[in-house]
Amino acid sequence: MSPLIGSVEVRSKHAQPAAGDPPGNVRSLTRQPILDQQGRVHGYELLFGTGNNVGPEASRNVLDDLVLFGFERLARGLPTFIRCSAEALTDRLVAVLPPPLTVLEIPQSLQVVPKLIDACCELRQAGFRLALVDCTHTALDNPLLGLVDYIKADFTRTDANALQTMHHRLTGNRAALIAENVQSQQDFRRAAVAGFTYFQGYYFCRPESLRNAKVPANKLVHIDILRQLFRDPLDLKELCPLVMRDAALVYRLLRLVNSPICAIRREVDSVQAAIIILGENTFRRITTLAIQCEMNAGQPSEIVRMALIRARFCERAAPLAELDANEQYLAGMMSMLPAMVQMPMTALASDLPLRQAVVEALLGAAVPERRLLDWLEALEHNNFAECYRISDIFSLDRDKLNQCYWEAIAWETQQPGVLE
Repeated sequence: MSPLIGSVEVRSKHAQPAAGDPPGNVRSLTRQPILDQQGRVHGYELLFGTGNNVGPEASRNVLDDLVLFGFERLARGLPTFIRCSAEALTDRLVAVLPPPLTVLEIPQSLQVVPKLIDACCELRQAGFRLALVDCTHTALDNPLLGLVDYIKADFTRTDANALQTMHHRLTGNRAALIAENVQSQQDFRRAAVAGFTYFQGYYFCRPESLRNAKVPANKLVHIDILRQLFRDPLDLKELCPLVMRDAALVYRLLRLVNSPICAIRREVDSVQAAIIILGENTFRRITTLAIQCEMNAGQPSEIVRMALIRARFCERAAPLAELDANEQYLAGMMSMLPAMVQMPMTALASDLPLRQAVVEALLGAAVPERRLLDWLEALEHNNFAECYRISDIFSLDRDKLNQCYWEAIAWETQQPGVLE
């Protein structure tokens, strides 16, 4: 299974969750973005873990959970791909989902019988879109080919000749090609040349290896600001002129101060006024996010969303690991810095204004400050066995970790307009 980004847990259908409450009796749900060639999020795929429970009842439970969790919150108004069993389609179990937002994924391995074809036709008429997934060249003979809007092929399991054949034989077909398991920038370029329109995988978070990499001059200004931000107390004479050197940063900062991400919404007209209104700790966090957004210019906005979720999770889970919450917030956010500036952490670490142990954690060292990031990265990759191993080794409460991550997802989704 491909690495997955942005995981949450969904509550059992027998519980009624209140808005913002963590789930209990959970089954797993992971969300992975599907990007276009420009790095914009086209939609999301939702993947479910249901343990050993399979069949129609599992499908009903998952769909009920999804409705209770809040489908629109996960979808963000974008096409959202749901993998379906034959029963979910033929018994119309998926009818509980909003058709305009839902793409029903049909595994190529399903036996295509008249009942399934009739169901797919009716679901398309109701407004659902369809995707044929796990495809190889044999998908070109699938009776559902003329009905689907998307065709998904696993990039790691299909050789270049088969990809080219699939593209050529689909010329004139209206279905868009999605490449799954695109793990590197090189994979992305190969998939684009092979004719794929959309791309799914961890490639957009992986910078290319560059020799003698150095932080660009305009990024160094941001690093200088970060250094100033984590002095205690702040030296406004040093800090404010640095911030004012970047007009785009000032604009974004003032927008963030006056957005829902900040509990106190008041008009401000200067950096110094923002500090006075917010207080130093809140100002540090908002300015750090503004710098991250500026550093991420030209990269997919999903990277900053991941940084926000990681930061919030590490902050909330820090007491479980007996770590400093503010420091863990920074570690979570800074862990996405290589993806933002497209440089390896080894080229950035010496310039980060963090304690040495946190820098070592960001470099991958097996230090206590790394534990929560390790757990979270395993979750993002849908590697629940590794999550369990980490939590057991370090005596971390599994349920509370999941609750912290649930809150991080819910918190990030309540920040409208912050990343635009």
